[in-house]
Amino acid sequence: MPRPRCCRRIAGEPPAGIFKPAGIPGRLLEEVVLGLDGLEALRLADLEGLYHEEAAARMGVSRATFGRIVADARHRVAEALVQGKLLRIEGGTVSTATAEDRTSTRGTSVRGSASSTRPE
Repeated sequence: MPRPRCCRRIAGEPPAGIFKPAGIPGRLLEEVVLGLDGLEALRLADLEGLYHEEAAARMGVSRATFGRIVADARHRVAEALVQGKLLRIEGGTVSTATAEDRTSTRGTSVRGSASSTRPE
């Protein structure tokens, strides 16, 4: 029997739970499910540009686990985009980040540590 998954921290719920090709009813499309942890991994790695080590710390997982999560998420998003499938974002063992984990508008965390981003 596999180990139970530990709870992964996410910044919050996504504003939309479904993305699909325009002009095609959702009931006619095949579906790909992306977990909330996968969306958070994509946000941290690709949108915020964090290194895997920093992103893993924010999610409360190991760097290797973060690498697996983001690789799987990229595969699922690519599958939905390339093959014209409906992308549903839901599920997973997650918890919303606490106030001390969130960052302020100045880019420094409440704890006072600066986030590390990739050099441009």
